[in-house]
Amino acid sequence: MAGKRDKPEDITTKLRRVEVLQEQGATIAEAVRQIGVTQQRFCRWRKLYGGMQRSQVARLKELEKENQRLRRAVSDLASYRLILTEEARGNF
Repeated sequence: MAGKRDKPEDITTKLRRVEVLQEQGATIAEAVRQIGVTQQRFCRWRKLYGGMQRSQVARLKELEKENQRLRRAVSDLASYRLILTEEARGNF
């Protein structure tokens, strides 16, 4: 059974919460335990979303979707180009 997946906006909130707890004197292990994730997941989140604000994360997700759409379009055009070049070779 798959676990609950956190939204990027929630992840940035949790990362900020860990920063606040650390400023109050808690260790990283204690702070991570309080937000309810493992240290490995926290490190992965910090690597991906560290220093970002909620609006920046939303923009990042929007850009990733657009990038995926554009990659798909380029892939389709490349396959059409291959088909056309094969057809052109046969005509001459």
